[in-house]
Amino acid sequence: MDFTPESGTITMFSTTWCGYCNRLKKQLDAQGIGYTEINIEEVDGTAELVEQLNGGNRTVPTVLFPDGSAATNPSAAEVKSRLAA
Repeated sequence: MDFTPESGTITMFSTTWCGYCNRLKKQLDAQGIGYTEINIEEVDGTAELVEQLNGGNRTVPTVLFPDGSAATNPSAAEVKSRLAA
């Protein structure tokens, strides 16, 4: 399954209990940055994908950008900057 987002948006892998995920979502919402949230505890195969992107660690939030690159626990400013690049 391809989780690469459309241009100008991100895919955010998260869990319901992750405080960092909730903070990033609020910041993205406040800045009007679009995202698709994928709960790695509910979508088969996504926990393993997050582990691949993070050197074996199941760390969230992990953000996937339209160019196929990823970031672990980025700030909203980093997300905005990378989407503008």
